Amino acid sequence: MIKAISSLRKTLVLPLHLHIRTLQTFAKYNAQAASALREERKTPLYQNGDDEYVDLDWDNLGFGLTPADYMYVMKCSKDGEFTQGELSPYGNIQLSPSAGVLNYGQARILFWDFLQAIYEGTKAYRKENGKLLLFRPDHNALRMKLGAERMLMPSPSVDQFVNAIKQTALANKRWVPPSGKGTLYIRPLLMGSGPILGLGPAPEFTFIVYASPVGNYFKEGMAALNLYVEEEYVRAAPGGAGGVKSITNYAPVLKALSRAKSQGFSDVLYLDSVKKKYLEEASSCNVFVVKGRTISTPATNGTILEGITRKSVMEIASDQGYQVVEKAVHVDEVMDADEVFCTGTAVVVAPVGTITYQDKRVEYKTGDESVCQKLRSVLVGIQTGLIEDNKGWVTNIN
Repeated sequence: MIKAISSLRKTLVLPLHLHIRTLQTFAKYNAQAASALREERKTPLYQNGDDEYVDLDWDNLGFGLTPADYMYVMKCSKDGEFTQGELSPYGNIQLSPSAGVLNYGQARILFWDFLQAIYEGTKAYRKENGKLLLFRPDHNALRMKLGAERMLMPSPSVDQFVNAIKQTALANKRWVPPSGKGTLYIRPLLMGSGPILGLGPAPEFTFIVYASPVGNYFKEGMAALNLYVEEEYVRAAPGGAGGVKSITNYAPVLKALSRAKSQGFSDVLYLDSVKKKYLEEASSCNVFVVKGRTISTPATNGTILEGITRKSVMEIASDQGYQVVEKAVHVDEVMDADEVFCTGTAVVVAPVGTITYQDKRVEYKTGDESVCQKLRSVLVGIQTGLIEDNKGWVTNIN
């Protein structure tokens, strides 16, 4: 879809009759592609046998898109209520015929609608006995509702959201990796899909959930990360949408992240946009700083995403006797810390080996006896059913 939109953007410098011809061709191609995908994926729903898996190299899963069989689609009616959704074979999203067929102005619809887009990330875990678990999906639902309010969008109810996640996970059960080999990453997406010419909310919204089996987020796997403190670019500003899991939240990190990776770093640590002295978060995860028995993390004040893994790790750390503090964390504190680690749905709990700031590089404690590893073991144990869940975080969907 992104490639298709990019190609349309290039056509906007052409005469009107060529716009029409191009858009007609695009619509025809989109319909043909969707039809081909439907034919290709005419396979029965998953079998109930716990031992059935898709043919994948589970030992070498990365964090790339490997689409599972089915996705869940639900539309929002004009009165702001979402209708009953349904599963369908994974495939292209079909656009309304009015989404850019007749004139130059309507071609812009394709770009504006997707400015209203927020998403979530959660996972399905397979227990050793083959049963499937979800981790706090109701919190993903609540976070999407808050993000939707900020972006002036309707959103599914908590029950609708969780039901969609369950159906998507069960329909794609054969894509859930064996226990200990990875997870099924589930991506709920809420977007403006109706046509509009001016600046305003879209008249129609679509909620989609799709899934992909994944392994470790970082190419380092379980190895410690090497981070770079970014001083030129900022990720978010007060009053903006830094606390919303939207496309506007992540696009600003790409340039700094690309530059850091070209220099051999794993990721970027961003500072506040006002004083550029206080830690915010990394490109795709929250950050924790350990000094003695105190674990500090930047307070969420509208510029930092309130991670569900972040919240869970804070509670686990408190249970283990650590003093957990949410505050403004000065970059000098980071450079004087004993440990630093990152948290997120994708990254789980990842140790940081080094941080480079103003040409100064600091190394941190890592390994089996680290605070990071102890917290990770408990979290993953709960998520995968190896540790008893006495907090009500896990949902068994079999």
